[in-house]
Order: sequence, then C-alpha cells, then structure tokens
Amino acid sequence: MLGAIGVVFGDIGTSPLYAMKESFIGPHPLAVDRMHIFGVLSLVFWSLMLIVTLKYVFVAMRADNKGEGGSFALLALISRHISGVRQQATLVALGVLAAALFYGDAMLTPAISVLSAVEGLTIVEERLEPLVVPLASLILIALFLIQSRGTARIGKLFGPIVLIYFAALAVLGVANIVARPEVLGIANPIWAIQFFAYDPKLAFLAMGSVFLAVTGAETLYADMGHFGRKAIGLSWLTLVYPCLMLNYMGQGALLLGNPAAVENPFYLMAPEWARLPLVLIATAATIIASQAVISGAFSVTHQAIQLGFIPRLKTLHTSERAVGQIYIPSVNWGLLIMVLVLIASFGESTRLASAYGISVVGTMIITTAMLAFLVFHVWRWNRVVAGTTIALFAIVDGTFFASNITKVADGGWFPLVVAGVIFVLLTTWAKGRQLMRDKLAADTVPLDVFIDSAGPSVHRIGGTAVFLTAASEGVPAALLHNLKHNQVLHERILILTVKVEEVPSIAPEERLQVTSLSHGFHRVTLHYGFMDDVDVPRDLAAIEQPCGASLDLMRTSFFLGRQKLIASRDVAGMALWRERLFAWMLKTSESAMDFFKLPTNRVVELGSQLRI
Repeated sequence: MLGAIGVVFGDIGTSPLYAMKESFIGPHPLAVDRMHIFGVLSLVFWSLMLIVTLKYVFVAMRADNKGEGGSFALLALISRHISGVRQQATLVALGVLAAALFYGDAMLTPAISVLSAVEGLTIVEERLEPLVVPLASLILIALFLIQSRGTARIGKLFGPIVLIYFAALAVLGVANIVARPEVLGIANPIWAIQFFAYDPKLAFLAMGSVFLAVTGAETLYADMGHFGRKAIGLSWLTLVYPCLMLNYMGQGALLLGNPAAVENPFYLMAPEWARLPLVLIATAATIIASQAVISGAFSVTHQAIQLGFIPRLKTLHTSERAVGQIYIPSVNWGLLIMVLVLIASFGESTRLASAYGISVVGTMIITTAMLAFLVFHVWRWNRVVAGTTIALFAIVDGTFFASNITKVADGGWFPLVVAGVIFVLLTTWAKGRQLMRDKLAADTVPLDVFIDSAGPSVHRIGGTAVFLTAASEGVPAALLHNLKHNQVLHERILILTVKVEEVPSIAPEERLQVTSLSHGFHRVTLHYGFMDDVDVPRDLAAIEQPCGASLDLMRTSFFLGRQKLIASRDVAGMALWRERLFAWMLKTSESAMDFFKLPTNRVVELGSQLRI
C-alpha cells in the first residue's frame, strides 16, 4: 500500500493544486457563492465516486491480464476471446488510440503539476513570479536527466513523501472545514442537480474543469501489475479518497468565508508561516507524479514495441532485479523537449489546464468501450446489469468528453494533435510490417522442399548458424541469400522465430520450443510476454537437450535479413506518403542485433530491396 501511494496516486493526488481554482477562474468563470461552491464540490465528490471508485476500483481492476492492467493488457485479454475480424480490428484500433492519447497526457502531466506547485511561491512572495517558469523548467530537466540512472533508490522515498503530502491535504482540509462545517453537505447529490437546474450551460462547461479532479484515475488500472488490485483499492478507499475530499471541502469552506481566495485556494488554506513548507511538499509530490507518468511512458512504449506497433527502440534496463525498471532514451528526451515547449508556450498552469483533460477523458472512453466487450462477451454478465453499468460509465465519460471538447480552441488542440500524429505513426508501422511480411511470405520457398533439395547436396561446414525470421513457415530470406553467395550450409542450422504473446509474461522454462527436422535443421521458437525482456542468447542456452549439444557462441553465427524498402505507386499497399514514412521508420529503428542482444562479433546482416 505504501508503494502504491507513492507511485500510483501521485497524479490524481496533485489535482487539488489546480482543479478547484480552474473551476472558478478557468475559461468559464463561476460566481464564488454558496450555490456554485456546493455544486462544484458535489460534482467532484460524485465524479471521484463513479469514475475512480466504481469504474476503476470495482470493475476495471477486475479485468487483469495475469495481474497486469492498462490499455494494451485489456486489449490482449479481450482479443483472446473474440474471433470476429471486424471486432478484432475495432479493438486494436481502440487500443492503439488509447496509447496515442496517453502520450499527450505524459507530456501535459509533468508540465501542469510542477508548474502549479511552483506557482505557490507567488503566494509566499509576489515578486518571485518571474522565477516560476525557469524554476519549474530546471526541476523538470533535472527529473528527466536522472532517468538513465534508474529510479529504484529514489522510489523508496516516494511512499513516505506522498504520505506526508496526503496528511497535509487532510490537515489543511479539516482546519478549514471546522470553520464552515456545513460544507460536509456536498455529499448530497442534490447540490449537483441544483447547479445544473440553475444554469445548465455554465454547469456543463464547468464539468471540463471538474474533470481535472479525476485525471490520474487511469493510472490506478495501468499500474495494477506493480502493486496488485488489493493494495491499490484499499489505499484509495481508506486514505487517498478521504484525504482528497477533505482538502476539496476545505477549499470550499475557505471560499465560503473569503471569495477572494479563489486566486489560489490550495495554498491560501494554509497559514502564512506554513505556505513555503507547503510549496516544498507539493513540489516534491508533483515531481513524484511526473516520475510515475514518465515511467508509464517507458512501459507503454515497451509493450507497444513487443506487440509490433512501434519500431525497435534502444531500451536500457536500470535494475538487475526488477525487469520493469527500463529506460528508453528517445522517449525520455522527446518527452522533455515537449514538456519544456509546453511550459514556455503556456507559461502558467491556468492556461495549461485548458489543454489538460481531453487526452485523459479520451482514454477513459476507450476503456469503457473495451469494458463493454469484456462484460458482454468474456465475463458474460447478466445483460441488464452489464447494460446498466456500461450505460452509466458511457454517460459520465461522454458528458466529460463533450465538456472538454469546448476547450479545444484554448489549448485542448495540443493533446489531440499529439495523439493524431502518434496514432498515424503506430498504425503505419503495424500496417507496413504486415505488408512486408506478406510480401516476403509470397516469395518464400517451403522449408521441407528446401531441406530435401539442399540438405544432402550442399557442402557443410562446422558450427551453428541461427537464421532469424518473423515467419513461422518457409525459408528465411537470409538463408537463401547466404546459400546463393557463399554456397555452403552450417553443420547445425536453427531457424529462429521470436514470438510475443498476448500475455504480460512467460516463464523462462516455457519460452523455448524446438522442432527437429532432417539434415541438421531445427525450427526454434522463443515465446515472450509483452512485458518480458528479450534476450536471445540467454534463452537459447537451454537448447542442449532438443538439439543434442549446447550452443557455443564462439562457434555460432547469427544471420539477419535487413530489407531496404522502396516506396512505389506501382504496388497496391499504403498511400505513397505512408510508405515513405514507414521506410523512414524502418531505417531509423534499432537493429535487430541490439534489440535481441546478439553478440556483435557473431552477426552477419544480409540486405535486400523490397517494394510493398
């Protein structure tokens, strides 16, 4: 529970820094009076109850794929139970779109969280305002710089720091509620109903700001594999939710007595002597929230690479013990550049809040759509119960989405543009790989025919040759090229296929599958989960029994095929611009040698040109 508090709840826990303020002085300002304060607080209370507690804690977190959660894990879980081609395509598109939206969230969360925390300095001393943007930028630069060293040691401090932060939320909330205990009445949904009855248009627009209180809910589900459903659920129900609501109600109590405090109710709840320490605690909490999102971006990217939606990227493991501790340099520096651009462009958390939310609510809608597949086709709930549950989630998510769409012109366009670009990249890569595989499969020779023809007649040399191929049938192109140019075959030939299954992890003893053929040929398949670390030499070490002898790396050559793609209008495939984009992605992707951890002095690459 302490670990979950430190990592999982950093994002949603920092929402009180800006959610209440944005509801009243955001793009659609509200009068700071009793009716509006109670209405907003009631909406916050019931939004957290319906979205976080009911949807994620009680429903979504039951949908685990061998303990793992998140969009890709849910996609893989459902895909195994649905056979229809159209349904499969729809699910894949939803999963990819959810991943694309996540990257927009990963850029905005560090920017708005750290900036809103550092803005507390202006409450302590107004003359410090010019330092806010530079200081927030320096903090984020430092955070991204330490990623390559791993966060295992720093992570041990996360739980206690965030625990102190949540304790501060609760203490500040209670101190202000005591002065205005009537604010406890916001738990009655009648206040939210009256708010909509009084001014339906303004209440609808306010939902876009109220939604800021639930951003980070998706993290509960995505990080389930790290801490478990029970730890996250108990932490939310017994600590996080009560502390958050006490703080929100405390801000409401403050505004009832001092409407002018709306400029920054979070910090103005504290007495003057406590504001600077509060800035430090809040900044530490926002750094932790940012760290969780950055680590999540690495994890999502790793899963997407394994499932074939992103080109191979250089991935470093920062911990010898924890497989999930990874660092992807290109993702890290890309996020840092975009976060700094956001801070420099928007300049203050109020303006950033207009951009924040759309990507998150989009991901929530996709989760609801995939949960609909799950409860109807996999869990097979009673149709009335399933229909009522999904309809409730859809209405809540749809209302928030419609309200957030009104913020597109004020900055909401940014995450949509980011998601659109990433969606095009992911789908182009997946489609291009499929076309390339189909092209190679059409030109291949049946393996049994090749073995019967070449096995007994071609000159054999000592050692082992490993030919990597993505196809589970046919002769690898690299093998044909090697035979054509060198006119020899090795004594032992392994035709190796690496398969990533739609499960998070596969036990090491279950990864290796060997089928011995004739004339020294063996077809080998290595199975990995989408969260596993791929290490071909390590896992081929278990090959002694099936092939009669252990693998001696000094007498083994790894042959890789490397295709140079030529975009062409003459071949039916993708649009020409997408073919050129795919060719560029193929050229810039990390080599298979590095990705599969092959020994550099034992690899032979054989190139060919290909039109798709």
